[in-house]
Amino acid sequence: AVRLVESGGNSVQPGGSLTLSCSASGDGLSRYSMAWFRQAPGKEREGVAGIDTNGDIKYGVSVNGRFTISRDDWQKKITLKMNNLQIEDTAMYYCAAGVAYGDPYRLLQPYYYNNWGQGTQVTVSS
Repeated sequence: AVRLVESGGNSVQPGGSLTLSCSASGDGLSRYSMAWFRQAPGKEREGVAGIDTNGDIKYGVSVNGRFTISRDDWQKKITLKMNNLQIEDTAMYYCAAGVAYGDPYRLLQPYYYNNWGQGTQVTVSS
C-alpha cells in the first residue's frame, strides 16, 4: 500500500499560479501510475493529469497547456504546476496511485486508481 498526502492548495486570483505537491510513503512508486484529479461541489471527479511508469503523460482537455505534472520516484513526490488559473479550476485536488497502463485514456479514469490522498483545496476567485 502507498499513503499519499497533498499540499500546496491556496486561494488565488484568475491568471495566478500554484504548485501542488503529493508526498508518498510506504510502497515504492516504480510500479504505479500517478495522477491528479479534482472535484468541485456538485460535480463528478475529473481527471486533471496522469503520468505512467515510463513518464508518458495525459492531460485533461480543460487544463492542457496550462498545467504540468512530474514525478520523482526516488523522492516519492509528484508535482502539479498550475499556470493561468481560472475560476473553473476551483476544486478539491486529489493525488492518486494505481495501475493504469495501456490506452492513455486510462490515466485519467478514477476506476484504475485505488490509492488516494485526502485532497488540497484550490480556490480561484476575483
